[in-house]
Amino acid sequence: MEIRKDFLPLNRPSIGETEIASVTACLRSQWITTGPLCKNFEERFQELTGARYAVSLSSATAAMHLVIAALGIGPGDEVITPSLTFASTVNMIALHGARPVFADIHYDTLNIDAADIEARITPRTKAIIPVHFAGAPAEMDRILEIADRHRLTVIEDAAHAIGTRYRGIHAGGFGRIAIFSFHPLKNITTGEGGLITHNDEPLEKMLRLLRFHGIERDAWKRYGRGGNPEYDIEAPGWKYNLTDIQAALGIAQLTRLDEFNRRRAELVVLYREGLKGVAGLELPADPSYPHDHSHHLFVVKILAMERERFMERLSDLNVGYGLHFPACHLLKYVKERYGVVNLPETERAAKRILSLPLFPDMTDGDVAYVCAAVREILGDPKGGQD
Repeated sequence: MEIRKDFLPLNRPSIGETEIASVTACLRSQWITTGPLCKNFEERFQELTGARYAVSLSSATAAMHLVIAALGIGPGDEVITPSLTFASTVNMIALHGARPVFADIHYDTLNIDAADIEARITPRTKAIIPVHFAGAPAEMDRILEIADRHRLTVIEDAAHAIGTRYRGIHAGGFGRIAIFSFHPLKNITTGEGGLITHNDEPLEKMLRLLRFHGIERDAWKRYGRGGNPEYDIEAPGWKYNLTDIQAALGIAQLTRLDEFNRRRAELVVLYREGLKGVAGLELPADPSYPHDHSHHLFVVKILAMERERFMERLSDLNVGYGLHFPACHLLKYVKERYGVVNLPETERAAKRILSLPLFPDMTDGDVAYVCAAVREILGDPKGGQD
């Protein structure tokens, strides 16, 4: 095949005139730190998810940090999470002195196995962190039933799940805690950023204290029109606030969320058609229960050759890729600190998975090129079709 001249990345944020105008207006307002646009952004997430509260933050990692701190999770406690997730979750658990306990996944969907969650609950378990993997929701009915029966907190990892619904309920709308990410690779972006949704009034007060040095009132309330610059500190906190510049970008992106996710879904259809029947390749499986998929990632499994060699060949053909994720229970510090754990389905998937390019500004031709590249690498130029 003829090699394309330009590199096709794994992902690229879709930034248009709407976003540029929104950020420019914020800059011209001369109020650029946490202020009214952050409040507006939070309100839009309350409306999207149905949650009572939304707290915007500098990253999803900051969000996980604050949630674990606010819940008082620490030494002697255990938190159940899948190993097939970004390491920041495990890092935050470990940095608070708690122990990550890994539950296995369903090999086909890569989502956490609810039955295995229950098998790993002990008297030390304090919380469950299910991941809505690649934009497909975890089986929330079973997870919530297990959590309620054992009196455990549920923290949804909704980093992939802006636009994801389980049985009609948007991620973050189950009356529990959920964490969203706005990294440039996500379905919408604020450059960097995160957000917590929840329904708990005392938790809301604590999260807002911890978000900004333990000061109850943010900069807008202290230095905006009619504000009072005095403050007290009720508890020591961090500096994890989002800025209005970032919120301006996020608000504009939210107005295009349906557009973005529709296009992602169209691209996934093209991928499935273009890669149907290719020998040595497994395509993503969707959960069997009713759901809306945000199609954050398109994760295939490479069966016919070493993944490293497959990635090298993709790079030679000017195609980007990602690895979501290296299994956390196999990371060096995790093995050394917490020992070996048996997760057969996670390990079977982790050594095969690879994310192919997927972002709204991709063309149909881009997908056709990736499919042709995959077929050529795997020695299946006709895509398995006669």
